[in-house]
Amino acid sequence: MSEVLPVRRAAPQVWSVGALCHAIADALDARFNPVRVAGEISSFVRAASGHCYFSLKDSSGQLRCAMFKRAASGLAFVPREGQRVEVSGRLGVYEPRGELQLVVEAMVEAGEGNLYEQFVLLKARLQAEGLFEPERKKPLPTLVRGIGVVTSLGAAALHDVVSALQRRVPHIPVLIAPASVQGANAATELAQALQALYAVAARSAELDPGTAASARTAKGAMPIDVILLVRGGGAMEDLWSFNDEALVRVLAQSPVPVISGIGHETDFTIADFVVDLRAPTPTAAAELCATPLEQLQDAAGYLQSRLQTAVLRKLDRQSQRLDQAASRAGRPAALVSRLQLRLASVGQRMAYAPGQQLQAQQMRLLASEAVLRNVAHQSTAHQRSRLAQLGVRLGALDPQLVLKRGYAWLQDEAGQPLTGAAQMHTGQRVQARLSDGTVDMQIQALRLS
Repeated sequence: MSEVLPVRRAAPQVWSVGALCHAIADALDARFNPVRVAGEISSFVRAASGHCYFSLKDSSGQLRCAMFKRAASGLAFVPREGQRVEVSGRLGVYEPRGELQLVVEAMVEAGEGNLYEQFVLLKARLQAEGLFEPERKKPLPTLVRGIGVVTSLGAAALHDVVSALQRRVPHIPVLIAPASVQGANAATELAQALQALYAVAARSAELDPGTAASARTAKGAMPIDVILLVRGGGAMEDLWSFNDEALVRVLAQSPVPVISGIGHETDFTIADFVVDLRAPTPTAAAELCATPLEQLQDAAGYLQSRLQTAVLRKLDRQSQRLDQAASRAGRPAALVSRLQLRLASVGQRMAYAPGQQLQAQQMRLLASEAVLRNVAHQSTAHQRSRLAQLGVRLGALDPQLVLKRGYAWLQDEAGQPLTGAAQMHTGQRVQARLSDGTVDMQIQALRLS
């Protein structure tokens, strides 16, 4: 008859606290995010940093929330205590406290409408695709040869942009691709205008910077190194064309950097997240796209001055070397004499070098030995002093000393210590241990404080 061996269960995994919190956060992210929650604001606080902290609650639960400055700056209203709102964001774990937390990316008053919900859902989907990642954003060129502008010809934003460009960079040519910025066909026209500028940029991609001036005279051959997408401010409905998915995907395909200047500083569209740089206003977009002419002239003057100084110094050094060479060529006997003296000096140093090195090594060895002995003596004295201190501290912890001060140690009949009146009952037999013996007692009354 075979023997049945007992099954040994594997011991459960032992987690570190941080690793467990991180694993829970990953599970929440995979299961719920992005998430949208409706509830009532409670304990709303806006910190000096601009971050907002509050709780969302209803009749059956409460959830801690954090809304960081970037997202809070886009709020169209001031949140207040008890207000019902709808928020969207990502669930996670605040690991330093091990608390469940919702990081809010957007907030609207409850019942604001379907447009905002479409905005949040599309933004979350495109973000998940990686269209907003910093790694895919292109840096602005140092020297811009041409600027493309996409906006409406009748928009005030165009006047602001052109005025700023004429003031800061009058030497850079500007190509305007007109398009509607509001209405049913605006998103399509904006996408077509961008693609027209992409084609111009592609034709001039191989253009040498030195031939940029002649290229401006050729139709459609002007170099374009940066594109401005601008529009004045308005309500969410007025800016809705810039939330079009097809337009956003065209922006993501731009061969050159794109700067958006849509609305006011508090206005955000999905186009702002996919472009390479967002400016708070159209005028700011124009100011960010290229280095001002005066700054370039100052830099050129500085470089010219440095080049001139470097050339003069080089000429001075070469003239000095020429004079020294001529002097040596005129007195060969003196040169031979100096070389002979150097040779004799080197031979003398080589003769004495081994003995000097040995003596130096012996001196270093003696010094190291003295230092080692001193360190060993100090370490031994320190350890003895520390041992004596520990002995004194250990003796002070002797429980017998506590009993000698009039205290007693109570235990029940089973020998378990009794530390509070709540552990005892009337009639119970207890034993009190004193410094010189034990006393058996019976409890007749209890008085709890």
